[in-house]
Amino acid sequence: MARKRKFTTFNLSFLDIMSCGFGAVALIFLIIKHDMDRRQLENPNELSAEVNMLNEDIQAAKALQVRARNSLSDVDQQLLEAQGLARQVNEDIKATRTRLADIGSADKNTLEELKQEIQNLQLRKSELEEENKRGNDLREITGQGNRQYLTGLKLGGQRIVILLDASASMLDETIVNVIRRRNMSPEQQRAAAKWQRAVATVEWLIAKFPVNSQYQIYTFNTEVSPLIANTKGQWLDVSNRRQLQQGLDALNQLTPKNGTSLIRAFESLSSFQQLPDNVFLITDGLPTQGKQAPRKKTVDGNERMRLYNRAVNALPSGLPINIILAPMEGDTMAAAAYWQLAHRSKGSFMSPSKDWP
Repeated sequence: MARKRKFTTFNLSFLDIMSCGFGAVALIFLIIKHDMDRRQLENPNELSAEVNMLNEDIQAAKALQVRARNSLSDVDQQLLEAQGLARQVNEDIKATRTRLADIGSADKNTLEELKQEIQNLQLRKSELEEENKRGNDLREITGQGNRQYLTGLKLGGQRIVILLDASASMLDETIVNVIRRRNMSPEQQRAAAKWQRAVATVEWLIAKFPVNSQYQIYTFNTEVSPLIANTKGQWLDVSNRRQLQQGLDALNQLTPKNGTSLIRAFESLSSFQQLPDNVFLITDGLPTQGKQAPRKKTVDGNERMRLYNRAVNALPSGLPINIILAPMEGDTMAAAAYWQLAHRSKGSFMSPSKDWP
């Protein structure tokens, strides 16, 4: 016969307690959930505000995305430009290297010539600067020894004219020797000591010209001619060394001849658009004719003095005349007349020794 289970109070109470506990938990959960739903339904404005904030965040994020895309496009454009510049720089570098290679392979003789020319120019510049720094009174001349002359000549000026007497009388100090030399060859006439002193005087004056000045050199006998052809009435720059040397070369080929027309020499000073501010006259005596040849074969002292006075009257006013006189035999009135001219014109007068300059 089956045995009946024994009923115990403990087992029943435990199950009841557990059931009650689960039921209480479920009840609490339902109460809380209901309260939350109710609160959400009671405060819809708070939800709308949160939605709006989320929408604003979304719009801001989209705007940032657009800016980021634009910035990315700009960066891409700058990158392309940088790449283009890099290519151009590389091409320039290649071209420069090619030019350097060409220069490196150039004729070395040409480079040496350029270097030598630069050295010559620098040397000439130093010489010109040294000449410009020197004084205008004390002159150092090298002849038989080292000597210094206090000439008294009023050197300088911005526009300087040299009038060089190139008549036959410049061949010698005496009339007899002048006649003798006139029958010699042109080479022997040019080698005459008196004429060589006149040439050296011109060279000495040129060496003392200010570097930034202008000049003109006229030779005169019965006619007046510029030492450099086709430059009559023109001012030449002292800084043009090649042209200056051209004039000196022409001077060394000049042969004295014919008579002396001082009035033509003085009238030539009016041919300049800008008058000179300093004039040097290198001569050996009073003129032997005026604008026209004399009717007589000989001209006495009184007639030469009248010709001189006419020439002085033809001078433009206000010009200082500096006279360098190489005395001629029998011309006794020349020194006094030329000294008076230098004094009136506020110039200077000198009659140098045979070993000057």
